[in-house]
Amino acid sequence: MTVLLGCVADDFTGATDLANTLVRQGMRTVQLFGVPAPERPAPDADAVVVALKSRTIPADEAIAQSLASLDWLRRAGAEQAFFKYCSTFDSTPDGNIGPVADAMLDALEADFTIACPAFPENGRTICHGYLFVGDVLLSESGMKDHPLTPMTDSNLVRVLQAQTPGPVGLVPYDVVASGPDAVAAAFTRLRDAGARHAIVDVLSDADLMAIGGACTGLPLVTGGSGVALGLPENFRRAGRLPAAQSADVLPAVGGAAAVLSGSCSTATLAQVAHMRENRPALQLDPHRLANVPGLVDEAVDWACGHLADGPPLIYASAPPDEVQQVQAELGRAEAGDLVERAMGEIARALVAAGVRRLVVAGGETSGAVVQALGVDAVRIGPQIDPGVPWTLSLGEPPIALALKSGNFGSEDFFLKALEQQA
Repeated sequence: MTVLLGCVADDFTGATDLANTLVRQGMRTVQLFGVPAPERPAPDADAVVVALKSRTIPADEAIAQSLASLDWLRRAGAEQAFFKYCSTFDSTPDGNIGPVADAMLDALEADFTIACPAFPENGRTICHGYLFVGDVLLSESGMKDHPLTPMTDSNLVRVLQAQTPGPVGLVPYDVVASGPDAVAAAFTRLRDAGARHAIVDVLSDADLMAIGGACTGLPLVTGGSGVALGLPENFRRAGRLPAAQSADVLPAVGGAAAVLSGSCSTATLAQVAHMRENRPALQLDPHRLANVPGLVDEAVDWACGHLADGPPLIYASAPPDEVQQVQAELGRAEAGDLVERAMGEIARALVAAGVRRLVVAGGETSGAVVQALGVDAVRIGPQIDPGVPWTLSLGEPPIALALKSGNFGSEDFFLKALEQQA
């Protein structure tokens, strides 16, 4: 079967978020981790999402990985490409959103695309080009303190313009509210005026559907998972996708369960606090990780000793002031690498001990865990909370994974996820 929609995501949890959106709209979706080997056959799926860890790496590396993934997706038959980044548009000051989008446009011999990270269901809206997180501007949200990609400017036109030489335009909310035809006409006007990218305002899911309908003819769409809501219907109208199909059914997975959290986002900190009140919990101290040999083995022994008491939590999550102090003492990259490496080693040891259900919080942490486990593909299952589904690894042993972006999920997310996959 030919893949209809080929997607490249700049982190692992963002990829899962996008795949979840597509599954909920009736597209059978498989997520691959890392650039697919050229000889890898296309899976039996309507959509494939390639998950990279390219958000904060040097731009030339992000471009190379993204283009290699795009090439594989095109050879798998993908008729439209999608570049997925975070709904908070976070990146380094020099990219990588603009550079990767430009490179993908060039590879597709296209001259225009949109940039739309909005996701109203998770409180991400865009008005006059300004991104809001809930009822505050992006620059006033917890993202201003992100340890790797702090966001201090809410104007997406300005943020993207700093990352690309091509003009960046804006499709305002009143045009979007007029429907797909009006949005498509705005795309044409901006393209004719020389714009290469367009930020698109979004206040509701209805806006996302209108934008999706207007993207029918675009070789490349870029944005958060929200803007993908309207894309499956384009294939359905063209007779390429069944009118109705259950795309989120996964077999049950037995075995023990555990939760690993490396995210320091506000949402995850609340989830960690809630979990600590209900289940055994152990905090990893980056200072001790750097200086105490065998600490990972101690954490594994502790977790294995508590598996029978209910899923244990191992976390390195901490408030912004503590994170900043650790980064000042160990270095930003070094502190992050220590935690990621430890979480990957812990996950591998827990699976060896019989754990078959893992909830992981944080994009970088999820990437480290998936790589440590050698998981290279998952099928997407039912949603736990907006943007976060259960997934099932396509290998032996089968492992159920819930890979959660740091910003997503309700306060009781960890327990809710585990109850759903009991």
